Amino acid sequence: MFTKWMMKLIEPFRRSIRNKLMLTMIILAVVPIVTITGLAAENSRRSMEAEVISTNLSNMKWTGIYLGDQFAQLNNLIYTVLISPHLSDYLANAEEPSLSSQFAAQKNIIDTLTNLFYSAGNHVIGVELYLKEYDKLFTINASQSDIESPGAIPAPYKLLFDQDKDFMITSDSRDDSKFQLVRSINRFENQEKLGGISLGIRWGVLDQTLNLLGRGSDHTVFIAGADGEVLYQPWGDSPSNDTLSRVAGTQETQGYFRSDHGYVFYNTIDPVGLKLVTVIPNSSINESALATMNFGLIVGAVSVALAILLAVLLAWRVATPIVSLTRSIQGFGMMKEREMKFSSRMDEIGFLETKLYQMSHRIREHIRTEYVISLEKKSAELKALQAQINPHFLQNTLQMIGSMLFKNSPAESYGVLRSLSDMFRYIIREPEDLAPLQAELNHLNNYMQIQQQRFAARLDYSITVDEDTAGSLIPKLSLQPIVENAFFHGLEQKTGPWKLEVLVKREGQNTVIMIRDNGIGMPPDKLSELKGRLQLRSGGLWTHGERIGLSNVASRIHMHYGELYGIRVESSPGEGTTVTVTIPLERKVMDHA
Repeated sequence: MFTKWMMKLIEPFRRSIRNKLMLTMIILAVVPIVTITGLAAENSRRSMEAEVISTNLSNMKWTGIYLGDQFAQLNNLIYTVLISPHLSDYLANAEEPSLSSQFAAQKNIIDTLTNLFYSAGNHVIGVELYLKEYDKLFTINASQSDIESPGAIPAPYKLLFDQDKDFMITSDSRDDSKFQLVRSINRFENQEKLGGISLGIRWGVLDQTLNLLGRGSDHTVFIAGADGEVLYQPWGDSPSNDTLSRVAGTQETQGYFRSDHGYVFYNTIDPVGLKLVTVIPNSSINESALATMNFGLIVGAVSVALAILLAVLLAWRVATPIVSLTRSIQGFGMMKEREMKFSSRMDEIGFLETKLYQMSHRIREHIRTEYVISLEKKSAELKALQAQINPHFLQNTLQMIGSMLFKNSPAESYGVLRSLSDMFRYIIREPEDLAPLQAELNHLNNYMQIQQQRFAARLDYSITVDEDTAGSLIPKLSLQPIVENAFFHGLEQKTGPWKLEVLVKREGQNTVIMIRDNGIGMPPDKLSELKGRLQLRSGGLWTHGERIGLSNVASRIHMHYGELYGIRVESSPGEGTTVTVTIPLERKVMDHA
């Protein structure tokens, strides 16, 4: 039963080429569109993901720098007390029996801390100075100015002494909107800790800088200590324990990692060693790409519908003449048939194949004739190409000459004009397709003189020529397109100095021309594709945009000298490209009838 139904389903396509063509064209039209639409949607998501990662890494870097500057400024406030002569006097006179001396020293300390408090700004809410040896705690804030003997080391200073640190930042356990910046006071001779100075600071002083990261509705931003503890979180949901542990375990100063819920970006704040962390959920990236993906899916669906419609119409129009021809040729039997061959096909194509087989010989002769005509046409097109000059190069050169007339000496301007004039003379007044190598090199030098004037600050050009090769014949305008490609595809996309070297030498009975550049090079897949094009012998005009392509030059060399000669390309990403042209040393051109 199944076989019977399958035969009924297949029969319309076996009997009619029109149905076959419709089905084939629908498949060929729909499958690439569906594939491309899916790939485009995925690429859109990946592109958005890469953009978010790059943007956030940059934002984290600059925000970390600005935060580091703010902490450095706060640290400098403490240094003003550490280097104060009043602190040194107090440490020297604290044990003086004279009460007046002790009172004067304490008053100077109070005055120094008071000046620091009122000059620091509204974000500093208090200043403390603790001296362990004398059990003295100086406290200055908006509501008090006091000196006391606490009897035990206060909490922040005890932690500083126990961990033997010189610097520490702690959150205020009573008010999470504040923190203390604590620095030890060390004896100069042996670095013994004599006490500490702390600033009470509002975390809000950092909010303006943290705003550089953006306030996404679902973003989380916080500052963590070296152990991963959250010290300040201006907005967002509380981070998970796994996120905090991974942040604490990171060794890099900046980077990101993916968690189960999103992307976690981190950056170390110098010089305090805190970690600035931003958590962006996966939904944020997916929602950003969703609009683009939906648009792509809509365009893909519309394209599929149009492709099916066009495929049906095109198949119908293409197959209709074949069906009509089949009906007309059913009575066509007047031509004498030799070696009658029957086709295994049952549709119109099989019938036509059987009836028209005897025409194959004449068709082959016709194809051969058309091929010769095509070659002649291609040669004419190549001649027309030789008369072209890159319009962008001409425009840039004329603009440069106009600028030189105002800035440079007449001799320099005349040199560029002379080079441009010689280039036109070479292109227009030399009708032959082959030219002496020396003339081709002179044309190349004129071109490079203009380029050197344009890129004098970064272009290093050199040419070395073996005198034995000067009389070799080479297809006209072969070298300049290669050098143009070196600029367009290699050097113009490279930062830093450019280097272009031309080496002409004799190898046996051949002339070898090597053109090297230190541009961006080509990846292996692109190099392989280019080598494949250079091996083609026919088909199409070998051009690329407005430029004469390498395949054009290679094909002209093959046409004149045979397949032993041509172009070889070697390239590595980031290391540049070398194009090697090989032509005969003798002046005689091979005869290819």
